[in-house]
Amino acid sequence: MKKIAWITDTAAQLDEAFIQKHHVHVLPLSVVFDEGSYRESIDLTQKEFYDKLRLAKVSPKTSQPAIGEMLSLYEKLQSEGYDLAIALHLSSGLSGTFESAQSAAEMSDFKVYPIDSKIGSFPMVKMIETGDKLLAEGKGVEEVVATIKEMTAKSHLSFIPSSLNQLHKSGRVSGTQAFLSNILNIKLVITFVDGKTVMKEKVRSNKRAKNTVMDALRADMAKGTVPEVAAIHCNNAADAEIWKNELLQEFPGLKVQVVQLSVCVGVHAGEGTTGLSWVAY
Repeated sequence: MKKIAWITDTAAQLDEAFIQKHHVHVLPLSVVFDEGSYRESIDLTQKEFYDKLRLAKVSPKTSQPAIGEMLSLYEKLQSEGYDLAIALHLSSGLSGTFESAQSAAEMSDFKVYPIDSKIGSFPMVKMIETGDKLLAEGKGVEEVVATIKEMTAKSHLSFIPSSLNQLHKSGRVSGTQAFLSNILNIKLVITFVDGKTVMKEKVRSNKRAKNTVMDALRADMAKGTVPEVAAIHCNNAADAEIWKNELLQEFPGLKVQVVQLSVCVGVHAGEGTTGLSWVAY
């Protein structure tokens, strides 16, 4: 059997147990504040990020791993006896990480299969989990890559920012829009469509926004198999737990976990954001 490495970035938010079990190599995305750049999960914890975000007068930026960092990792894997790697990265609609991986793969004599997840967070975890299972069953790498690419079209992630303040700071909405949304309790439902985030709904009240996301889940539950859902959040585990319990009341047999989103999402969506994510099989 060939020795195959998994590569991803911190958008997947893998825990240490998963990283060790599946032998995943994680490249950090970075957050750039006025005073400097911080690598996610290395230089900056989730708590430290949100503490800094609350005090920041200028909204931070995000940056992708450098091509040189990718090439160094590929060389390291080759020296460790790996035959090839599958590199699953954050949606190219949000970050240049996937394109950098493609360029790095072309520059390296180590074989790498870069994949655009067309999403982030929980579905990336399921893609690696599924791919590793197929490899263990003896499936060829091309079949595994094809299966993961099929999963990208069946993956869903929608979130509801707590307010539009951070979206305004990051230049995504105007000051007038942010002000009116706070006064009128207008909530945005933002979802991934073909790898890009789009505003799906603008509704009054958080309850209506949540029901919009729930309707999308109900539709997938009705037409296919959704064995697991993630209640996702930006430093708002309490509200994510409430949503988890609501899901379990409606779907008692459903497996639901609470998942913290990458701080790179927090840069734009802001603290307090909640949502749901799943893969329809």
